[in-house]
Amino acid sequence: MTSWFERLVSRFGPPGSREQAEDDDVAAQMEDAYDAAELGDHATAVALWRPLAEAGVARAQSNLGACYAEGLGLERDPELAAEWLIRAAEAGDAVGQRNLAALHFKGEGVPQDDVAALELYSAAAEQGDGAAQDMLSWMLLEGQGAPADPVAARRWALAAAEADVASSMTRLGLIAHNALGMERDPIEAARWWFEAARRGDADGQAMLGAALHLGQGVEHDDRAALVWLLRADAGGSALAAPFLGPVRAELSAEDAARAEEAAARPIAPEPAA
Repeated sequence: MTSWFERLVSRFGPPGSREQAEDDDVAAQMEDAYDAAELGDHATAVALWRPLAEAGVARAQSNLGACYAEGLGLERDPELAAEWLIRAAEAGDAVGQRNLAALHFKGEGVPQDDVAALELYSAAAEQGDGAAQDMLSWMLLEGQGAPADPVAARRWALAAAEADVASSMTRLGLIAHNALGMERDPIEAARWWFEAARRGDADGQAMLGAALHLGQGVEHDDRAALVWLLRADAGGSALAAPFLGPVRAELSAEDAARAEEAAARPIAPEPAA
């Protein structure tokens, strides 16, 4: 139990002690909200984030905006989502900038505006937000919001890959395979697809399977190819379908069955270095 003296110090303690207590209280409420959201109790998370957002806590504003955008714990409302995300973004919160960029990209709650989306993704990417770096890379590669710039797209994909974003690893493989802003490098392409594939990215799995089937950047191995293609197909990648038939045709019924068994098993983690 807290003594009267401790309560007195908490209230009238040395300079900074009260501010520190308030910061600790905000951090505790934020953690409680994240715990509730992780358990699927978004209503409780919203109830905890709302007073913090109203008090000007930028990350709480971003999280509340995201809940309005997705309809988590309350009725979906893109306009209210935009209002909260604008506050968070203007306060410099990287997640708020990224979430507001997504609204501009989709045209929900704000006008559809690729240029605005690109600027916001750039701002969040500069702060080290991996998801924003990934989306910025994609937009620069596709030429959305700005002229296509494969060199910059690769730079941001590398940054996102360092943050363990698997979709950027798949993109790095495509950039190397298609010689976009660099010399063609099938070995690098296959290496990135393997990294993406073992992290569960379905498109990366499909591209790795194709590379194994064609022997591009890796040794030809149709049984391994079928394993990754089956995982990619189960994961929803449309890139796997064109290769499934040709790969099966190269395998015996026994090898195909073994590949199917392997594909159904969880991906084994890489051994620690």
